[in-house]
Amino acid sequence: MTVPYHPPVKRSVEVAGHRTSISLEPLFWDMLREAAQAEGVPLNSLVARIDAERIGADSAPGLAGAVRLWLVARLRGGREPAPAETVSAEADQ
Repeated sequence: MTVPYHPPVKRSVEVAGHRTSISLEPLFWDMLREAAQAEGVPLNSLVARIDAERIGADSAPGLAGAVRLWLVARLRGGREPAPAETVSAEADQ
């Protein structure tokens, strides 16, 4: 297995008609491309959808964080990641 540790790579995307850049580790870029292909949409469209969902959140993370969280939730079968308080309490036990 190749070691997945690599610094983030900055790439440009277009969201809502505006160019922006996102820094993600190569593993997350690969996963994002695969997700876009699986859904039959361009990568920019998927990022725009994730951005719209992120903006509607009560406590919106940055776009790169939102992409990572979306990808993890997708791996978990659509379940949202556990809130930080729950994870913290479980780790203390």
